[in-house]
Amino acid sequence: MKFWERKIILPWHAKSKRETLVILSSSVHGLSDEEAAQRLKTCGYNELRAKKVKNLWNMAAAQFLDPMVLILIAASITAYLLHEFTEAAVIFIIVITNAIIGVVQEYKAQAALEALKSMSPLSARVLRQGEESVIPSREVVPGDIVILRDGDMVPADIRLLDDANLKVQEASLTGESVPCEKDADVVLPEDSHLNDRINMVYTSSIVTYGRATGVVTETGMNTEIGSVAALIENHEEIDTPLKRKLAAAGKSLTVIGIIVCIAIFITGALYGRTLVPLFLTGVALAISIIPEGLPATATVVMALGVQRMAKRNALIRKLAAVETLGNASVICSDKTGTLTLNKMQVAFLAQEEDLASGKAVALETALKRPGNYSQLINAACLCNDASFDPDKPDEVIGDPTEGALIMMGAKFGINQEEYEKEYPRLFEQPFDSNRKRMTTVHKVDGYIHAYTKGAVESLLPECSYILTAKGIRDITDEDKERISEICTDLSAQAMRTLGFAMKLLSTVPQEESDNVEYKMVFIGLVGMIDPPRREVAAAIRTCREAGIKTVMITGDHRLTALAIAKELGIYRQGDSIIGGEELCIMTDEDLNDAVKNTTVFSRVSPADKLRIINALKRSSEVVAMTGDGVNDSPALKAADIGVAMGITGTDIAKDAADIVLLDDSFNTIAYAIKEGRRIYNNLQMVIKFLLVGNIAEITTLFIGTLLNWDAPLSASHILWVNLATATLPAIALGVAPASRDVMSRQPVKSGTLFEKELVKYVVIQGIFTAGLTIAAYWYGMRSGSYAAAQTMAFCVLAFSQMLRAFTVQNSGSTNSRPEMPNHWLKAAVAASAVLMAGILLLPEASAAFKLTWLASEQWAVVFVLALFSSFPLKSVLQDIGIAVLCGCAILCLPEQTRITGIYAAVLVIAIAMIGSIDFTKKDN
Repeated sequence: MKFWERKIILPWHAKSKRETLVILSSSVHGLSDEEAAQRLKTCGYNELRAKKVKNLWNMAAAQFLDPMVLILIAASITAYLLHEFTEAAVIFIIVITNAIIGVVQEYKAQAALEALKSMSPLSARVLRQGEESVIPSREVVPGDIVILRDGDMVPADIRLLDDANLKVQEASLTGESVPCEKDADVVLPEDSHLNDRINMVYTSSIVTYGRATGVVTETGMNTEIGSVAALIENHEEIDTPLKRKLAAAGKSLTVIGIIVCIAIFITGALYGRTLVPLFLTGVALAISIIPEGLPATATVVMALGVQRMAKRNALIRKLAAVETLGNASVICSDKTGTLTLNKMQVAFLAQEEDLASGKAVALETALKRPGNYSQLINAACLCNDASFDPDKPDEVIGDPTEGALIMMGAKFGINQEEYEKEYPRLFEQPFDSNRKRMTTVHKVDGYIHAYTKGAVESLLPECSYILTAKGIRDITDEDKERISEICTDLSAQAMRTLGFAMKLLSTVPQEESDNVEYKMVFIGLVGMIDPPRREVAAAIRTCREAGIKTVMITGDHRLTALAIAKELGIYRQGDSIIGGEELCIMTDEDLNDAVKNTTVFSRVSPADKLRIINALKRSSEVVAMTGDGVNDSPALKAADIGVAMGITGTDIAKDAADIVLLDDSFNTIAYAIKEGRRIYNNLQMVIKFLLVGNIAEITTLFIGTLLNWDAPLSASHILWVNLATATLPAIALGVAPASRDVMSRQPVKSGTLFEKELVKYVVIQGIFTAGLTIAAYWYGMRSGSYAAAQTMAFCVLAFSQMLRAFTVQNSGSTNSRPEMPNHWLKAAVAASAVLMAGILLLPEASAAFKLTWLASEQWAVVFVLALFSSFPLKSVLQDIGIAVLCGCAILCLPEQTRITGIYAAVLVIAIAMIGSIDFTKKDN
């Protein structure tokens, strides 16, 4: 059996070049066409398993799996079987509308994401039959010899065989912001970290400098990126907090509905009623306990939030995602490309008197005296292989480090293209990883100059002189010590230092082997950094004020990560920083404790990121993860909410995320948090509003049954109240402006929408409204007309529902009220009033709903009771009101039925006690 036919992955970085070729049965001349075809047949195409894209049918099916939607479907079928066709049709329309909105949003997000995807490498240069051939990258097989050049994307995992000054950008996989210098000749220990495997290159990395050849070791799902994709693939889909809360709400309502229906049947049996009317009453109760408008309203509210987010450059892939981000208590963020620009920039310079003082100066300061830095700028711009992209003037082609130098030159007024034409390159000693230097020769002002750049520690031993404000003099040990101190200081600030030297030549070197890198004049140095995004610090501060902790998780070095974290305000006094080596020896229990006060994780692998996310979730945090690289993808998938960068993000990261930031701005995350909190608060108002009506309906029917009355409300009345007078105001409450204190509250970590205060409010207000509805029904029955009694109860319930919308919105402190008036609510209540007028005034509509016109005094009672229900009474007054209403109802009953009335009052109190249960406690 050949190696590539076995399901085993070797530590290729620990194998020599010869061993690797032997294991892969290959040679430096490549594979034959026949052998390559056989391996392709055995190993399969060099591509990741494609994620199955949801079709419209899958999207639609997912919409019907919500517990509350399933209850509605069951209620619709039951109503149809009982020939209640109006009720069945209305419920069915609600379910279909809800599904359509959800499917449309998910489909639009999926289509937008497909449009964002960048092109993967389409071809690769390989040796076949000993000759160079260009083949589709998906046909590369283990054992192929691949040729890599500047600008190429690596098509597979490759063990390098030889290289010429190769530098590879691996940020998307390792998190390193600086290209990695490669060396084909070394053999590394088996436990070498991914970032340190300098004899390997990996799929999707970009060659930024030099050239190389190597042998393909792994393809497809066996590559490092494949292993990351497998982590995502094997991770189960998780429910968002909102989805879990809505599911819990559906289950709670179902249990309550079943209990009440059973109580109704038992009571009816005790009264000797027939089963069919009891069953119809049970259906009415089932309909009344379910807030039909809640799923549709929640969907519409979140869809509108999604549209607002889209205008702020955030693509929401799932409706619930924006609400979930609003509840986030921790934001875990990758550093490179997310918190930073992923673009090296010169921040500090040191030349002449700067070197003498032992301190580098900021670039902004140096720009004020450009003459002092002329030789340094010459060296930086001429000893350079990078260039500006002609199609994108602000972008650089070539090595990011060299790109930073020509961008610095541009700030000093240098036109790179014209500069190179004016001072053409006459000779070059290319960079190599052993010397860590590069030299170019130019004729400047009539003299032949050799300019050298490289690592300061490799440059100083070759310098015999130093450039000062007074001219060139011998370099001393004190000079070298001051230069080293400057480098140390810059390194502590996460800077990468680069030194520059020059030398005057009498003639241009003619042979490639000629060496000019000796007895040079040290000119100066620069400090470069991948700078933080300007807006990030303010966004992190906003998140902290909102009670949200930001945690940096990066594959970069400890010092670099810590410096950036301090600058952005992520790391503060007393916080901890943990490196990858420490993580490896930590148990999950240790990590659970460590994540509580750790704000920086450095030098971590994709699997480490996944462990950190899971540890935070085990600590009851709602976790948002932001990232752009392949190495971030498993964590993006595992987090409660994954946020990917749309511009710099890889396709795998975008596929794993719930939200894609089209502008790559951390500020957009802060806006999304505010929008998410707005949506959550609005949904709380909607739930308050809808459930008060539902509690009032079920309590009214329950008490009516206990008192052996004919039903105070019919199923059609309940549906009309729930739809015509509740849905429009509920949607208007859902789009209310954000409250004044939305970003100063602590995150909501409750596992249910039924928070204690909400439950108390809903139960008390619901029972109070039910008492008023029962009072209206009882008053109507005094006239001897059942139709009048039902009409009065129906009108009190409907009008109180409409007026309550204003009470719900304006409840709480002044700071918790909307920032601006909600004109949509006024319009919605007005529309509901028009619908109510239509059903009461149009004879055909009144007949369909079995309503009748009321006498003047009956209308007066209806309006007084409806207004009384909308008063913003305190809880104590409402409790007294409920007790008074129950007592009055018992006293008004005939003496022989007062025992039953007392029984009903006891049950009402029992329901109130159930309502006081704290549903916010989580299951262990």
